[in-house]
Amino acid sequence: MKQRLFLVAALAAFCSAAHAEGPVEAGPDVDAGLSPGTKKPLWELGLGVAGLRLPDYRGSDQYRGYLVPLPYIVYRGTWLKADRDGARALLVDTPRVKVDVSVAASTPTRSRDNAAREGMPNLPAVGEIGPNLNYTIAGSIENHWRLDVRLPLRAAVTLQRSPQFIGTTFSPHLNLDLGGVAGGWNVGMLTGPLFGDRKYHEHFYGVDAAYATSERPAYQAHGGYAGWQALAATTRRFGNTWVGGFVRYDSLRGAAFEDSPLVRRNSVLTFGFGVSWILATSSELVSSSD
Repeated sequence: MKQRLFLVAALAAFCSAAHAEGPVEAGPDVDAGLSPGTKKPLWELGLGVAGLRLPDYRGSDQYRGYLVPLPYIVYRGTWLKADRDGARALLVDTPRVKVDVSVAASTPTRSRDNAAREGMPNLPAVGEIGPNLNYTIAGSIENHWRLDVRLPLRAAVTLQRSPQFIGTTFSPHLNLDLGGVAGGWNVGMLTGPLFGDRKYHEHFYGVDAAYATSERPAYQAHGGYAGWQALAATTRRFGNTWVGGFVRYDSLRGAAFEDSPLVRRNSVLTFGFGVSWILATSSELVSSSD
């Protein structure tokens, strides 16, 4: 059940889509901020279905396919937002600089279902939260495009009965949003490196001596560079129907933990798609830039 819940959370922001250790986080805004001054309902609610193809973790050579419910939840409050960029609280909001709260989550992995981790403890679901600085480098409201640099720094905690702090991550990246592409599609692209401290990498890639085998030697992970990521996402609204999809490529070449016996692939491809139907909207209208 936990896995199902976190997949739903991932897809709810997936048009924005995904970072994975495997955590999934909000990615490109896709179309946010490209239609200023538009009046839209304060909130909208809907429900749909989504499909995902995810690795058990970054570096795993085993993937899972999922078909899960996809809630559509939009809230356009003054400081609290829930939209295509995920749920977040705006701490600073100026034309060029925004500071908000960045979140990410991962699905759990059962070691008995993963050959590389067989006999090791399961990987619990992980939640990440921390400040995120967005700086707009360039853009044009008239031509519906914007280029940002984003600097999310997050603390990671296992999501289980007795939560444990497992380290911190930092993932600076460039984000490009394009609106009105090919007759109405909104496109977002981002790319950048990933970093994690020793504790975080040890959680995913360390092998204690008690779980070492002839094919899986003991291993202590180091902190630092965790590879590179590139993501493209697209969405479109057709009346009361919303559709979206994303594809993400992760490279682990040169990562501080690349020589871990748990790393079976140094590149990972993730993709997903979804459709939701908006079932209820607020009668109150507010100025919106999404």
